Amino acid sequence: QVTLVESGGGSVQAGGSLRLSCVASGYISGSEYMGWFRQGPGKEREEVARISTGSGRTAVADSVEGRFTISQDIAKNTIYLQMIGLKSEDTAIYYCARTGEWRFYRNPDVADYKDWGQGTQVTVSA
Repeated sequence: QVTLVESGGGSVQAGGSLRLSCVASGYISGSEYMGWFRQGPGKEREEVARISTGSGRTAVADSVEGRFTISQDIAKNTIYLQMIGLKSEDTAIYYCARTGEWRFYRNPDVADYKDWGQGTQVTVSA
């Protein structure tokens, strides 16, 4: 099992920026997905962004398109979530997760992510 540790959360005013980091301890293959998820108060966990560790292909949720960017540093076993133009509705606990070896010809669902970090709180005040 791989341990994921997030950092970089905090409190910012609307319009501000944060960069989240997720460091993985253990082997990350070149054929899996890693993603960022969030869960706001009273809301279900939702996918924010994901990246293919092999191709580097990324995808982001419509709600954060143009504001959030996911990236990876393979040498550091780290993924990032750069967030700009933060809004109050972005307030949530942000989690990173990984699928492990991915051999399916479809994008992963939330249930496909097997290892999760402990989360980092992001609070955006209006």
